[in-house]
Amino acid sequence: MSIETVLDMASSVHPDRIIVGPRDGGVTCRQLGDLAGGGATVLRDRGARHVVFVGVNGPALPVLTFASARAGIPLAPLNYRLPEEQLRDLVAQLDSPIVVADVAYADMLAGAADHVLTTDEFLDLAHRSEPAEFPSAPEDSTAIVLFTSGTTSAPKGVLLRHRNLLSYLFNTVEFASAGEEQAALVSTPPYHIAGLGAVLSNIYAGRRMVYLPDFSPQGWLDLVREQGVTSAMVVPTMLSRVVEHLAGAPGETPTLASLAYGGARMPQPVLERALRAFPTTGFVNAYGLTETSSTISVLGPDDHRDALADPALRHRLSSVGRIVPGMEAEIRADDDVTALPEGETGLLWVRGPQVSGEYMGRGTVLDAQGWFPTKDRARIEDGYLYIGGRADDTIIRGGENIAPAEIEDVLVHHDGVREVAVIGLADDEWGERICAVLVTDPGVRLESQQVRAWCRERLRGSRTPDEIVFVEDLPRTATGKLVRRDLVSRIEAMQPA
Repeated sequence: MSIETVLDMASSVHPDRIIVGPRDGGVTCRQLGDLAGGGATVLRDRGARHVVFVGVNGPALPVLTFASARAGIPLAPLNYRLPEEQLRDLVAQLDSPIVVADVAYADMLAGAADHVLTTDEFLDLAHRSEPAEFPSAPEDSTAIVLFTSGTTSAPKGVLLRHRNLLSYLFNTVEFASAGEEQAALVSTPPYHIAGLGAVLSNIYAGRRMVYLPDFSPQGWLDLVREQGVTSAMVVPTMLSRVVEHLAGAPGETPTLASLAYGGARMPQPVLERALRAFPTTGFVNAYGLTETSSTISVLGPDDHRDALADPALRHRLSSVGRIVPGMEAEIRADDDVTALPEGETGLLWVRGPQVSGEYMGRGTVLDAQGWFPTKDRARIEDGYLYIGGRADDTIIRGGENIAPAEIEDVLVHHDGVREVAVIGLADDEWGERICAVLVTDPGVRLESQQVRAWCRERLRGSRTPDEIVFVEDLPRTATGKLVRRDLVSRIEAMQPA
């Protein structure tokens, strides 16, 4: 069984339901199946063994997803924001690729593969080509190759097999559960696991997908209102910009029943303002990794409402919820072996059939029992999972391990602080010193000593930042992840010689 089964199942139940695009003039399940069949012929006729997609959100992604699956060829969506040299390097790592790229990126990739088609050319060929019969891809074969964002190291190609993706889907989504009036707004990029997960989960549920190629707060709000969007997925930076744009006004999106967020840490003040701006919307925090085929834990709407209403439960807003069905989680000590009791912070390991943990050319990193090291520091309390940041981000000051998230979660509540990142800088005496990098609200001026004194009242002395630096912005990926190595380099360059 391969992921093409998802579209086949949806088409068998509601073939004439619009599944991609606007209510008027969108693509039905049957039409998507025909395009995927023709697209598979296009790919096979050109001898492709990998399909590279370089482009923004749009109807091409679901067509390519199912065309590649029917042809038995892995799909590799690449980050179109990368420089030309890096894009070409990633294409070169793939065996016999065909490149499908939006017009804006096609020229820079000319010659990177034997066949480079614009998105429009591919869709036109798919429309005109006769669907051919191909044997279903084995469930153990690779369906998707996703390159990690590379915030701490060079991108690695994660191999997601058909069985990984289907396991996630079957355990977390109810088949044909969406009504014809439901619509999902997809604004997460195609090269992110959430973008591909949206294709599979929404089609499996029978929910129409509406794409927003270029995010803007007003554009997002307009599309939600115009298309009667009932569910949406955003990354924290998107939600922050929407809340800032509203400036305290209500969201006025009466159809929006569910708003999921994930991909990076959500500042609690932003979340609380968003909950008040969209009071009738159910919020969902979805935590997962590329290597786990998307979501592994969920903080659901009831959890959000209860935490906002009860100060004693407010801390749960900083959690990522409970582990989803079919997954297991374990917190281990730094020796990667010893399991820690509930409440203690350590390294998060996860296990389940949706977990890949496999990299192109590097093999698997699963241990002998099938556990995957997420490299996130975390703890579990009362069944709720709390993520403390990447293990590589840990600051070692005077022999004490300090998670930046502990300090960030305090500083983000300081009046006038818009964004915060805590990093470690080399120090002759302490090994590393704590540096808090702040972005303030427009027009706000803060003094370093005042901020340090404020922190000292709320944190242990060893966790009070040694240094406060103010900047205009923080380096982030398109999905909102902080690129700490870039920030460290930038701050080190600002230090006196």
